[in-house]
Amino acid sequence: MTDPIRLVLVDDHRMFRSGVKAELDPTLEVVGEAADVDEAVRVVAATRPDVVLLDVHLPGGNGNGGSDVISGSRGTTTGSGAPVRFLALSVSDAAEDVIAVIRAGARGYVTKTISGTDLTTAIRRVADGDAVFSPRLAGFVLDAFGAAAGEVAEVDEELDRLSAREREVMRLIARGFQYKEVAKELFISVKTVETHVSSVLRKLQLSSRHELTAWAVGRRLL
Repeated sequence: MTDPIRLVLVDDHRMFRSGVKAELDPTLEVVGEAADVDEAVRVVAATRPDVVLLDVHLPGGNGNGGSDVISGSRGTTTGSGAPVRFLALSVSDAAEDVIAVIRAGARGYVTKTISGTDLTTAIRRVADGDAVFSPRLAGFVLDAFGAAAGEVAEVDEELDRLSAREREVMRLIARGFQYKEVAKELFISVKTVETHVSSVLRKLQLSSRHELTAWAVGRRLL
C-alpha cells in the first residue's frame, strides 16, 4: 500500500475548505489548512506537504495572493527531499491570474467547477511532477510562455533525443536533486543515475549540470 499524498489546503473560505476535504479521495491526507498568505507559508514550512492546493486570491503577503505563498515557500521540501508542489484552485479563469501563479512556480491551475474525482486526479498528477490545467486554461499558458509552433517543435526535437528515463533524470537533476536523491526518487541505483546524466549531457551537447539547469529553465521544462 502506497503512502497517502500529504496535502495543505489554502483558501480564505473555511466552508469551501471543508467542502474540498469532503470530496477528496481518502488516499489524500489533509495535513494543514490556511486562510491567508502568511499563515499558509507557516503551515507549509511546518508540515512539508507533497502538494499545496491554493486559491490565487488570498489576503496578506505582498498582495499577490497565491503567488506570494509560492515565493514564500520556495526551497521547502517534503520529507523525502522532493520539492513541495503547488496546484492553484480558483473560481477565476482570467488569463492574468493563470499566468501570474504559473510564473511564480505552480505546477497547474484548475477552476472550482472541477469535480471531486477530477480534482483528486489532478492532485495526484501534480504530486508525480506533471503539469495539470483545466482545458481552456492551457492556451493561456502556451501563449504567455512563448510556445509558438516553431519553439515547441525545437524543444520537442531536443527532447526526442532523450529516452523517457533520461527525461525524468534530466528534470530532477535540473531542479537541483543530488544523485542519491534522484536514485531514491526513481528507484534506481546511483550508478545508473550517473550513466543517464552522462548520456543526457552528451546528447544535448552540454558540459555540466549547471548548463543542464540553464537549458531546462530556458525551455521552461521545470
